[in-house]
Parts: sequence; C-alpha cells; structure tokens
Amino acid sequence: MAFKVLGKDKIDKFARKHPQSRQPLLAWQAEALAADWQTPQDIKDRHASASFLSNNRVIFNIKGNDYRLVVRAFYKRGHLVVEWVGTHADYDKQVF
Repeated sequence: MAFKVLGKDKIDKFARKHPQSRQPLLAWQAEALAADWQTPQDIKDRHASASFLSNNRVIFNIKGNDYRLVVRAFYKRGHLVVEWVGTHADYDKQVF
C-alpha cells in the first residue's frame, strides 16, 4: 500500500523559504508516496535515524539532519500527515 501525504503545503511553504531543503524534501515525499510502511519498524528499517513520539508521530532527519520533518502516520489508512517541518535548530525549540 502506498501512502498519501497530507499537508504537503507545509513542505512547499518551508521549501520556498529554505531552497536548499526542496530537493531532499521532495525525495522524502517521493519515497513516502511509494512506501509500504505498515509499522514503525518498517520505517526504522529504512530510516535508522528516524525517531518516534506518541500518537504515531515520526521525526525524519532531512538532508543530513539539517532539517526535521514531523509526520503523523496512520498506517492502516495509508496516510502520513505533515505536522511540522523546520530546521534542526528550530526543532530544538519545539515541544511535541
């Protein structure tokens, strides 16, 4: 089952402000759209640096950890909802 990524507008808005993030974020998005992640372990097997929070939230390190992407995974529905995207420094200021 491929995923549907919801909230891509947050990625687009961030990429306009941070052009160097555009290609890595688009690469993540392309991979996510084709992924068959059925459990958090499936994500961890592919993205060893991914971290997991409560409520099925996943933190992806983008572009060598320059950026962070927080999504909520609905595995059974096949949805990934973008909750937040930002620089690593901005992520350190967030409370999730």
